[in-house]
Amino acid sequence: MSQRIRRTLLTLCLAVAALAWSGGQAQAHGFTSTAYADVVETDGRPRTTLELEYDLLVVSAADAEDDDALFREGTAAFDNGDDRGRARVLDTHAKAVTEYVTGRFLLSSGGTPCTARPHGGASMTRREGVPYAVVVLDWSCPDGGGLRLHSTLFPDREQYVKDTKTIVTYTVDGLSGSAALDGGHPSFSVDRPWYERFGEFFRLGAEHLLTGIDHILFLLALIVGSRGPREVVLAATCFTLAHSVTFLLAALGLVDVPADVVEPVIAASIAVVAGWHLWRLARPADRRPSLGRGHLGLDRAGWTRLAVVFCFGLVHGLGFAGALGIDAAWSWTLLWSLAVFNLGIEAVQLALVALTFPLLAVLRRRAPGAARLVTGLVAAGVAVMGLVWCAQRITES
Repeated sequence: MSQRIRRTLLTLCLAVAALAWSGGQAQAHGFTSTAYADVVETDGRPRTTLELEYDLLVVSAADAEDDDALFREGTAAFDNGDDRGRARVLDTHAKAVTEYVTGRFLLSSGGTPCTARPHGGASMTRREGVPYAVVVLDWSCPDGGGLRLHSTLFPDREQYVKDTKTIVTYTVDGLSGSAALDGGHPSFSVDRPWYERFGEFFRLGAEHLLTGIDHILFLLALIVGSRGPREVVLAATCFTLAHSVTFLLAALGLVDVPADVVEPVIAASIAVVAGWHLWRLARPADRRPSLGRGHLGLDRAGWTRLAVVFCFGLVHGLGFAGALGIDAAWSWTLLWSLAVFNLGIEAVQLALVALTFPLLAVLRRRAPGAARLVTGLVAAGVAVMGLVWCAQRITES
C-alpha cells in the first residue's frame, strides 16, 4: 500500500475518531442549555416572558442566594415530577428566583439599566420533554434610548452547563424580530443593523450542525454510502430540500411533532442509512446494479435510497426546528432569520461533503479494496451508534 493511500486511510479514521471523541467530550464536560425570552411592549413598558430549565434555575438561584430551602424543595419537586409542586416552590422562593434572574438577564435603555418586578406567579411548561420554569417580568425603563438586552443566564457553579443559548423574540419600540445570544455574544440592541441579526442566526445554524453529532453522522453515512459524485450530490440535495421544508414549517408553528417521536427516528435514520451501505457491500459483485442505469444514472435501488434519504430529511428538519425553539408570530423578519439559520446549517453540510468525499474518491481510485474496508468499518460504527442512541431515546421518552 502506497504512502499516499496510508495517509488517506489515516485521515478518514482520525475523522471518525474525532466525531466519537467530540460526542464523549460533550457528555464529560457538560451540555449547552437553551433559554427562551419573549419581549413585548405592554402599556408602554417591556414585559419579558422567560422560559428556563427548571432544575438549572433552582440549583443556580439557591446557590447564588444561599437559599438551602429552595435547593431542597426544588430538587424534591423536580424528582417528584409534579409541575404544580414545582411552580409552588418557585412562588414560595420568588425573591431568590427573581434576584437571580434579574442579576443575569438585564434590559437597558440609552445605557441606563431598567428595573424589573415579577408579573404574576411562576408557571411551568415543557420544551422537548424537559421541564421549564416560566418567569414573567415587567420592566420600567428611562425614555430616550434604544432598548438593549443582555443575558448571562448559566453556567454558574453547578459545573455541568458549559453555555446557554438564549433565543429571543421581541416586539417593542415599533420593531419586531429575533436574536440568538450565548456566552460569546451576550447582548444585542433591538435597533441593531440587519446584517448583525442575520449573522447571529447564520452562526447559530452552523454551530448547531457542528455540535449535532447525530446529524453529522447521518451525513457521514450518506457520504461513505455514495459510490460516485452524482450519488452524493443527489443524496445531499434530497436531504437539504427535505429538512429545509420541515424546518421552516415547524419553526413557523405550522407543523408540530413531539420531540419524543422525532429524536428516536433521527437516531434510527443514522442506523438505516449506514446499514444500507453495509447491505450494498454484502451483495455479490455480479448482482450490484450499475450506477449508469436509469434516469439521472440511478437504478431502482438508487431511487429508493433517495426516497429514504428524503423522508429522513423531513424528520431531521423537525429536529433542527426543535433545537432553535422559536415560538413567535409570523413576520418577514422571522422568516429571514429562519432562512439564514438554515443557510448556516447548509454551509457546514457542504463543507463536510467537500472535505470528506474527495478523500474517499482518491481511495476508491487507488485502492478499491481498502476503500470497501474503510467505508464498511465507518458504516458499521455509525450504524451501531445510531441503534444505541435510538434505544436510549426511546427508553428516556
